[in-house]
Amino acid sequence: MKSIKNIENIKNKRVILRLDLNVPIKNGKITDANRIDKVMPTIEFLLKKKAKIIIISHVGRPKGKIVKELSLDLVSLYIKSKIKKEVSLLKENIFNLNKEDIFKSSKNEVILLENIRFYPEEEANDDKFSKKLASLGEIYVNDAFSCSHRNHASVSKITKYLPSYSGIQIKTEVDALNRITSEIKKPITCIIGGSKISTKINIIKNLIPKFDSIIIVGAMANNIFKFKGLNIGKSVYEKDIDNLIQEIFSYAKKNHCKIYFPKDVKIGKKLNDISIEKDLRDIENDDMILDVGSKTLLEIKKIIDDSSTILWNGPLGYFENENFSLGSLEVAKYIANRGNEIFSVVGGGDTVAVINSLNMKDKFNFVSTAGGAFLEYLEGKVLPGIKALN
Repeated sequence: MKSIKNIENIKNKRVILRLDLNVPIKNGKITDANRIDKVMPTIEFLLKKKAKIIIISHVGRPKGKIVKELSLDLVSLYIKSKIKKEVSLLKENIFNLNKEDIFKSSKNEVILLENIRFYPEEEANDDKFSKKLASLGEIYVNDAFSCSHRNHASVSKITKYLPSYSGIQIKTEVDALNRITSEIKKPITCIIGGSKISTKINIIKNLIPKFDSIIIVGAMANNIFKFKGLNIGKSVYEKDIDNLIQEIFSYAKKNHCKIYFPKDVKIGKKLNDISIEKDLRDIENDDMILDVGSKTLLEIKKIIDDSSTILWNGPLGYFENENFSLGSLEVAKYIANRGNEIFSVVGGGDTVAVINSLNMKDKFNFVSTAGGAFLEYLEGKVLPGIKALN
């Protein structure tokens, strides 16, 4: 990818900057501005170079319709507070805009177009819409890695019509994932959780030849318990996937990758229950497995001690109930406290929420705000937004 830092002359150029500013909004307030904060270096770089910035982004899933609650009003105000400059939110219909309309005032340095997903043409990857967007600028910069798995007009098609570059954050994200999957410092371990093995089977298979250890936790581990003939009570599990589990173990053995899963667990009778630690052989029919046990935590910590690189995606238990959050919190703290001894990459919304709850994101080498793009990259898929920049 050609980097934004390689553009020779950007002064007074109109730069279309695609960002993912899809932040959670509740009761008229942004509850987590992490995604905006992460792309501030790119905005500040362009301002320093005296570029004219046209930001394209979205909030939520309006499905091609104008939804007042999903306006970028609050986002524009937040960016304004960070850069201490005027940020104008343009609500005019893009099809009625001309490039001369955008920077009418010489004071305007940053323009934010209204939610791009208010237009059905965006998700339809419409060619005419891409061309219209491109006509508003002179240079295109993508700094929205978390949208780069989308074949959308402002992500991939627009690059047909403008010189295109990667932003600072997207390059950091890709470099971190490349280091995990290509330039590996071994031994390397993956801690992977979630509810469904079927959705992560291709990620696991892609990582097995490259990784030394894969630790399967969360509801995914319940499928392994069931496969091994253990009682899982009324725990969440996925039906008819024994063949996938068999495939994982066979492929791991062939590639000398060790698969680990919990030795003991914490259960409750319901999601809002207190936690009780149990051996896997003692699970009753009305038990729900909701976290890993103390023996499992000791084993995971030993594996982390023996690792040089860690990839973590997916919490270890039902961390929404603090009684079942100990596994996730303990692992987060343990990796963080290893400091420079270990290269650590964390991704996925729930896992990032665990890190943020401890205010420890700076203790990890890289914390990805991307969900689907992060997982698809690990799966080995070509992301349309990245391909378009290559």
